[in-house]
Amino acid sequence: MQSFPKQLLDGYRTFTTQRLPTEQSRYRELSERGQSPETMLIGCSDSRVSPEVIFDAGPGELFVVRNVANLVPVYQPDTGTHGVSAALEYAVNVLKVKHIVVLGHAQCGGIRAFIDKIQPLSPGDFIGKWMQMFIKPGEVVEQRDHESMAQFVERIEKAAVFRSLENLMTFPFVQKAVDAGQMQTHGAYFGVAEGSLFVLDKVAKEFKSVRDAA
Repeated sequence: MQSFPKQLLDGYRTFTTQRLPTEQSRYRELSERGQSPETMLIGCSDSRVSPEVIFDAGPGELFVVRNVANLVPVYQPDTGTHGVSAALEYAVNVLKVKHIVVLGHAQCGGIRAFIDKIQPLSPGDFIGKWMQMFIKPGEVVEQRDHESMAQFVERIEKAAVFRSLENLMTFPFVQKAVDAGQMQTHGAYFGVAEGSLFVLDKVAKEFKSVRDAA
């Protein structure tokens, strides 16, 4: 264990002495009857944006999938392997989640890489190919007149949430659950510096501050 990250070992020891004793019965219950979270959350891999921390979620409360730029691909029932699609399939058809939340955030590295058109980080250009999924064929994403770079980046970060919500509805089982009133989809945006949360108002098509609504 000498090479295992000390921070993780220290964290685990704190968990076993402080949090585990108060939640031991919860963990035993989850191990015996399985998980039944009501919410699936699709977030970014960014270490600053932990859904469990942001929403103060306990064990078994969130079914979380994280990837670069919190993207949802379109439904593609082909011979490829699709991690996000597999998680969606399980969450909707087995766990029967009632909500799917796509959580975007400020200072997203994946979005910035897309905007800056960075050179491939490896011969596979995995990030570049992944981020291309964000736009439709022939679609052009450019900075608008009188729009600062910060405003441009934020607009595209939020656009990624809109696109992911749109792509969610290409999955037949998601569409079926939504149409039946068994499930809802939601968008949210987290401001890292302030710890602020904005929830998408689908009617107004804009993100509104949770603090202002409180």
